[in-house]
Amino acid sequence: MTTDIENKYVIFKLDNEYYGLNIDNVQSIEKFQNYTRVPNAPNYIKGVVNLRGEVVPIMDLRIKLGLKPKDIDHNTRIVIVSYEEIVVGLIVDTSSEVLEINKDNIDKPPATGSNEFKEYINGIGKDKERLVILLDLERLLDLE
Repeated sequence: MTTDIENKYVIFKLDNEYYGLNIDNVQSIEKFQNYTRVPNAPNYIKGVVNLRGEVVPIMDLRIKLGLKPKDIDHNTRIVIVSYEEIVVGLIVDTSSEVLEINKDNIDKPPATGSNEFKEYINGIGKDKERLVILLDLERLLDLE
């Protein structure tokens, strides 16, 4: 039996919802650190951090997805993601685990509703008692 790496997701929380990103795109998960602001950046770009000698922009995922901003606390993490040549840090409330979600347990996002950020959703993963919103990193980083 082969395990398909495509169904492994790094799971994190924003508010009380679980979100997931394909593990292929996640480089590391870092504790929150001070950042340098970037003038004239969109409101969801908080600034840049020096991550082991590399300057990485950090994005507040709550603001990007239209959620209320939240103060940074000891659980706040920066999920370092990469897509093609782009590396970005995503600020999340907490990071929890790596989860394997069988393709049969992934549904298309609901087509109804006025959810402004559903364009960033690849699907909804079902895991035992919870639903995981699977994000489309390419769209999230505005690469289309």
